[in-house]
Amino acid sequence: MSDESGAARGRASAPALIGADEIARLLTPTAAAEAVADVLRGGFDPESDPPRVNLPLAAGELLLMPAASGAYAGVKIAGVAPANPVRGLPRITGSYLLLDGATLLPLALLDGAALTTLRTPAVSAVALEHLAAPDAARLVLFGAGPQAYGHLRAALAVRELKAVTVVARRPEAGAALVAYARTLGVEAGAGTPDDVRDADLVICCTTAREPLFDGRLVADGATVVAVGSHEPAARETDSALLRRSAVYVESRAAALREAGDLLIPLNEGAIGPGQVAGTLAELVAGRVAVAPDRPRLFKSVGMAWEDLAVAAAVHRAQGRPDRAT
Repeated sequence: MSDESGAARGRASAPALIGADEIARLLTPTAAAEAVADVLRGGFDPESDPPRVNLPLAAGELLLMPAASGAYAGVKIAGVAPANPVRGLPRITGSYLLLDGATLLPLALLDGAALTTLRTPAVSAVALEHLAAPDAARLVLFGAGPQAYGHLRAALAVRELKAVTVVARRPEAGAALVAYARTLGVEAGAGTPDDVRDADLVICCTTAREPLFDGRLVADGATVVAVGSHEPAARETDSALLRRSAVYVESRAAALREAGDLLIPLNEGAIGPGQVAGTLAELVAGRVAVAPDRPRLFKSVGMAWEDLAVAAAVHRAQGRPDRAT
């Protein structure tokens, strides 16, 4: 077959439509985390990832996140609509267009919110695998939305949790997450921010714009993961925790551009740029040591290469060819 006829056939092929239920069926949280780690093990440098484009709107925010790596390229168009939950609608909306890296022909169109719900905990799972103490068993989880459920599953995939304490703004949502945790065989209950004092792991996945707890209470050797914000003026952790912690990020450039958890203490003079001890890629490659005698904080802002890694893994799990022909 000629190149011309092959290209014509590629143009005529409609991209696969992959909805939320199928994404969940095709890729487990563990497989999603492995897909993220595989990209890093393959030598991809997250510092090369294009910055996300943010467009403020009356309803919230529109995000455009393009990426390319290996055999694939792609772009996520995501909406953040803070008023949606009271309407019974998801706060995060959008779609992901996966492209063949060689021809840029469409391969698949994925549910963007479901992809984000899977990819963010996957990134956290990779960080926890390298940062959390091997015997970490007590988790304090802030939040009770889709990301909280995903992060509970992610934490259970990498550590044998014995107790989960849920701290939620809405008691009924917190109670539902506690009940879900118990179905997974974990002792669970509602708690308060001061419960971080006894935690081995603290995971923050909220829409908070101010610190959720007193960072002085976090034990040396505990691991904190904060994923809730990518805005320079919003944070889930306080300056006290940042001063005490070895900080790890997905990308230094992205963190210093978007992570309020770092930027606010930096602007206060509470920390310096050297507070960042390493990146996710350096952890995966074993190029950075993990501080044994201080808290470890992983601050995620969410990056386009992560969406691409998981979207490509979903596409491969469908058994479809890598090329749009």
